[in-house]
Amino acid sequence: MTLTQNRPHTPAPQQTSRALATRKALFGNGRRPGFLTYGLLLAFFLASAYPLWWSVIIGSRSNEALGETWPPLFPGGNFWTNVGEVFDTVPFWLALGNSVLISGIITISVVGFSTLAGYAFAKLRFRGRNWLMVAVIATMAIPTQLGIIPLFMLMRTLGWTGEIGAVVIPTLVTAFGVFFMRQYLVDVIPDELIESARMDGASMISTFWHVALPAARPAMAILGLFTFMTAWTDFLWPLLVLDAGNPTLQTALSQLQSARYVDYSIVLAGAVMATLPLLALFVIAGRQLISGIMQGAVKG
Repeated sequence: MTLTQNRPHTPAPQQTSRALATRKALFGNGRRPGFLTYGLLLAFFLASAYPLWWSVIIGSRSNEALGETWPPLFPGGNFWTNVGEVFDTVPFWLALGNSVLISGIITISVVGFSTLAGYAFAKLRFRGRNWLMVAVIATMAIPTQLGIIPLFMLMRTLGWTGEIGAVVIPTLVTAFGVFFMRQYLVDVIPDELIESARMDGASMISTFWHVALPAARPAMAILGLFTFMTAWTDFLWPLLVLDAGNPTLQTALSQLQSARYVDYSIVLAGAVMATLPLLALFVIAGRQLISGIMQGAVKG
């Protein structure tokens, strides 16, 4: 046996370069994603957008479209007619105004209080700080449904049932918001920066306003977006504490399917109208949301 027969086979340089080029095209080169990444993102996008697109299709047609052998793929021409039926059936504009008011107040309150509390837990030194943080986190383990009955009894005792305040006041601050802002601020603001601001004569409020608040804006944008979306889609508590004459958008749309015969084209037309404000909010706040996620990724 000769030495050439025992020598391992090495791939040719051209084959190696082709394999590397194929791998870069599929998976990317570390800086730029490849075709496989774009394909997966496109598949996830289509799977996520399909329910909304299906709602648009059925909401713009008649109820008979659900019984067709081949379901339609494109919207019809009855969308505004179905929207008019929604306006005639439920107090849509009143419910829309209530939802905007409730979601806006809850979002501003949760972001403001959570940022203040998160900064205190992250950067201030006071007795019992760790135990208080543990108590805040422990409340997240309690299901919301367990507190509905005593909370409803409290609202009835105060005479707030049927009022917007009964929906707003119990959610002015959340444990998740405090925990989220604390975890973000604990590393993003150096302690030396706060100490230097205090040595320059800045008060506690001034230090928070000029040092902590600018650094917390990306996380505040993310928390505000998620809080608005949660308050906008909340159904159970507004259904219990508000009456039919002063509903939110979600509880008003539930009246569309309270009859014996449900016209799903009208129901889905109302669902599309209720989703449009959220889509507009995502478009407006999308840049700040992506910036916050990227900053959090770089920080981590």
